[in-house]
Amino acid sequence: MSALPTAQPRPLVSIVFSFRNEEEVIPELVQRLQAVAARLPVACEFIFVNDASTDRSLQLLAERASEDRRIKVITLSRRFGVMEGFLAAMKHARGDAVITMDCDLQDPPEVIPELVDKWQAGATVVYTVRTDREGESALKILLTRLAYRAIRLVANEKMPVEAGDFKLIGRRVVDELLKLNETDPYLRGLVTWMGFKQSPVYYKRAARSKGTTHFPLFRSKGPIVTFVFGFTSFSVLPLAVFLVLGLALTLLSALSAAVLCAMKLLALTTPPWGWLIATLGFFSGLQLTGIGTLGLYLGRVYNDVRNRPRYLVASTIGFEEQP
Repeated sequence: MSALPTAQPRPLVSIVFSFRNEEEVIPELVQRLQAVAARLPVACEFIFVNDASTDRSLQLLAERASEDRRIKVITLSRRFGVMEGFLAAMKHARGDAVITMDCDLQDPPEVIPELVDKWQAGATVVYTVRTDREGESALKILLTRLAYRAIRLVANEKMPVEAGDFKLIGRRVVDELLKLNETDPYLRGLVTWMGFKQSPVYYKRAARSKGTTHFPLFRSKGPIVTFVFGFTSFSVLPLAVFLVLGLALTLLSALSAAVLCAMKLLALTTPPWGWLIATLGFFSGLQLTGIGTLGLYLGRVYNDVRNRPRYLVASTIGFEEQP
């Protein structure tokens, strides 16, 4: 008599968040996550990485973790950053796939089933593309799109425009990401750089319903730092551009000197000294810009050479029960 086939366990998807001071949105976020998870054909765990919050976020999550064993919390020893929080969550995640998303509900949890469907259809990475950004000024949207296109221009791999951190990453890619040892990682670019089968999901990014953004355009260094890391992470093209400009300016200066000598020999009036000063100032500005660009790359090398840990964990909730 043949044995009955055993039921295969459902795949596990880890939905992870890196946040700081989000007490106003956590209750609604957890409620919507639980409602979405009930409709999914997979099992879920929810991992929240607390980037040294100073409000009641940790207390609220601890209360909900006592009611729902799927909720797990990692508290970092100090403020390390959003990307470092995502990496900490990935290291602790047990899922066959990991979904990274913001905690502010601008990335609707109701989009998660579309990500899971495409993953189960064969995609290794499912990234989201924002078709609209509610609640953001036209200036911020314009500057964000220009930043994406600037990174896309210099990068060796063409990263999709308007694709943020809301994405599903298969276990194979997660494991490869964790092997990398980059300081200040630009995860959006790294996931694209890794390749594999990647599929998009289009959605409308919602306006923040509660609380205030932690990345205001002109009152936070976050957007600028993200752009710099993305711009310098995947190409040395800016350095090559300034090398070419340097050679071109040297040649132009030599030609200008030859022209001035010829005018002097022909007894023609030479330009006044003001033009020379302006030209020197222009060249000096370009030179300083090139040195600044070189400095960005050298700074990244310096951070990598130090090889410090990207984050330190102070405490965890919910992981003690894992086998």
